[in-house]
Parts: sequence; C-alpha cells; structure tokens
Amino acid sequence: MSAIPGIAVFDIGKTNKKFFFFNEDYQIVEEDCHSFEETVDEDGFACDDIRLLTQWVKGKLAAKLKDPGIKIKAVSFSAYGASFVHLGASGKAIAPLYNYLKPFPGELETAFYAKYGGADLFATETASPVLGNLNSGLQLYQIKEQKPALFRQIHTSLHLPQYMGYLIHGQLFSDITSIGCHTALWNFQENRYHRWVAAEGLDQKLAPVFSSKDTVNAMIEGQPLKCGVGLHDSSAAFIPYMQVIKAPFLLLSTGTWCISMNPFNKAPLTVAELRQDCLSYLTYEGSPLKSSRLFAGNEHEQEVKKLADHFHVNPACLHDIRYDPELLADAPGVNPTAAFRFSEGATIQKAYHELIAHLVRKQERSTRLVLSNTPVKQLYVDGGFARNGIFMNLLAKAFPQLEVYAASVSQATAVGAALAIHSAWNTKEKIDHLVEVKRY
Repeated sequence: MSAIPGIAVFDIGKTNKKFFFFNEDYQIVEEDCHSFEETVDEDGFACDDIRLLTQWVKGKLAAKLKDPGIKIKAVSFSAYGASFVHLGASGKAIAPLYNYLKPFPGELETAFYAKYGGADLFATETASPVLGNLNSGLQLYQIKEQKPALFRQIHTSLHLPQYMGYLIHGQLFSDITSIGCHTALWNFQENRYHRWVAAEGLDQKLAPVFSSKDTVNAMIEGQPLKCGVGLHDSSAAFIPYMQVIKAPFLLLSTGTWCISMNPFNKAPLTVAELRQDCLSYLTYEGSPLKSSRLFAGNEHEQEVKKLADHFHVNPACLHDIRYDPELLADAPGVNPTAAFRFSEGATIQKAYHELIAHLVRKQERSTRLVLSNTPVKQLYVDGGFARNGIFMNLLAKAFPQLEVYAASVSQATAVGAALAIHSAWNTKEKIDHLVEVKRY
C-alpha cells in the first residue's frame, strides 16, 4: 500500500498543542494533541515551557517522517499571537516565553504613550487597542527599558508561529499576520512598521518579513520539505472562509472571545471604535481585516456556573436546553451595558434564555461596529455559539436583513495554515467542500 501524500501542521494553542496530517482533500489522516506543564518566568508568573515545546515539535516531525504510511510533502504552523521567543547569537532561546496575560507596568505604559503622541493617536495608527502585554511590541520595549542586559543579548525576537517554522527550516523570518494582530508594531495607515520601532532600536531585533503564501526549502531526516513561515491562529482560521465564500460576508468567530471579522469594511478605525474594542488584523495576503471583540464566551461560562448553583443542577444541563421563543415573550428589555439578571420566578429554562438574549444583544452591538455601511449580506458564525440553537435563532432575529448561518470548518486554524501554502504541496486545484453551513 502506497504512502498517503499530504501536509503536516502544528497548531499551537495556549492549552493544547496539536499535530495534524492532512491528505490532499484536507481530510485528517492523523491527529495528536498534547498539553504540557507550565513553567514560570523570573517573576514567578506562569508561562509555556519553550524547552518542552521545542523538543515535542522536533521529535514529533522526525518520528512522522519515518512513518511508512504517510508522505509529508510540506509542513505549516499556526500558533497563538502576542508572544515572542527571544533568541541569542547561538540561535537558542535565552528568555522565557513570557505570558501575554502578565500585567504590564502601569508607569512604563503611561510614559510610552506620552512619548508617542498619546494612547488614542497611537492606537489609531497601529489599529491596536491599549491591551498591555497583548500588544506584544511592548513586551520587547519593556525588556529594553527594564532588562537592558537581556536586550543586549537578544539577537532576534520571533513571534511564536515563526519560531515554530524556524525550528524546522532554520531561517529567521517575520510574518505579516503575527505583526498585524494588535502588536502595536505596524502602522496600518502607512503599511509599514510604526516609527517607534526604529526609534527604540527594535527593528534591529526583528527578522525580515517573509510572504505567508510562500515556503522555505528544508531537508529533514533526509527528506525534502516545503515549510511555511507560520501564521497567527486567528488569521489562519479565517483563510478557509476567505477561499470558499464568494459573496460579501462577515465571520463571527466565537469562543472565549467572540470576534466579528469583516473583510469588506475598508473604513479606517476611529478612536471611538478602538475604545469599544475594535481592532484590525492583517490577513495572510496583507490586507487589513477590521474586527470587533467581545468577551462573551467568558461571560457565558461564568453566568452558567451561577445559574447552575442557583438551580442546583450540573452546568452541563444548560447546554441541552432547546430554543423556545415563548420563554422570552414577557422577558424584560435587555440593557447590554448592565450586568445580567434573570427575571424573578424564572425557571432554569427561562433564565438561560434570558442569559442568551442578554449576550446576543451585546453581540449585536459589537458586530454592528464593523458591519455598518458595508455590502455584507451574509453572517457566518463558527465556534461554540454556532452550536447553540438559542443563540443562533436570536442572532438571526437581531439581523433580519442578513442571511445568518451556523458554519463549521473542522480544525479551521490548522486547515487555514495548510491552505496558505496549498500550491506548494497539493496537486488539486479546487477545494470547495471545507465549510459546512446551516441557515437560521
């Protein structure tokens, strides 16, 4: 039996580190998921263990290249953003993989924005809301200001997706999707690094930008491989939708964060939008992707726990509640800026409907920030809320002018990383079966 040709993809999340092998029809032939014990940085703050991650990626690929049942023609990478791996002159990591959730020093942040025109102007230029260490460029700035000895030792700082690629092909590159995800590094108005990057000497620590659609040649275990440079996970997950859907659309990607992404909104971000948690990503083709964020998945998780405690049930029971519009017939009006409270005397079914109505009203407000004045006629929802019938029915009512679909792409982030370099490994031209949809 001949070996199955295809692509290996490493998809590195904060919790789960995944390996996939896809055949040319983008079917998953092999899948492996690992999680590692966290370590701590020099301040005792938890972070991913870059040593364990490095060993796993190298070891996994070496083992799969020896598997007689598959033929790996290429390898691609996606990973969470806002995280740098700092390399010394020897090419080895010389600092922890600092956690983007670590609080950023307030005084340093205040001084930085004062130096570069104020927070509103800076956020507008970089399409990056003020997010502390989630603005990964500021992580490097903090090292320069507060750990100058380490800064001097850094030869190159790679965002995590590009470090994954570096482990295999050995070359130092940056990628536009990692630079363009709320890093505060990129001037979206001038389509280049913001002036502060050179002014602070950070440009000397950053690798040259390499096209997200191109590959690097490598020879691993005696086998030639085409290697992608690595993609930011949110941008990678958007690629299957970009390639398959032809009509103007907006994608609402739901999870802990619910992110409304509108590739057809070309208007620059305003200060008012930035203050309401709008931002822009850069797609793998280098185009701005105007988006708005809402912490709705997190709120849902917290409120479900409260409801379960109040009604003395297992939280899992709430996920089985079916949509019943009668339960909202006499519900009070929803104030999206107020804390959630269910009506007095409500059953658990009614209370849960009221919770989802509360979240949908907030979601409607967030999505409209990037929807207005665009030709969008279709709204696709993927992730956890796409499987929630109450959410989907109420969202369809909130946007009666749009065709609203629950959509799914199996392992969208990994598939997107493979699609980005499709021509380097896949002999088939047309891939149109990736997105499954259900209209509401």
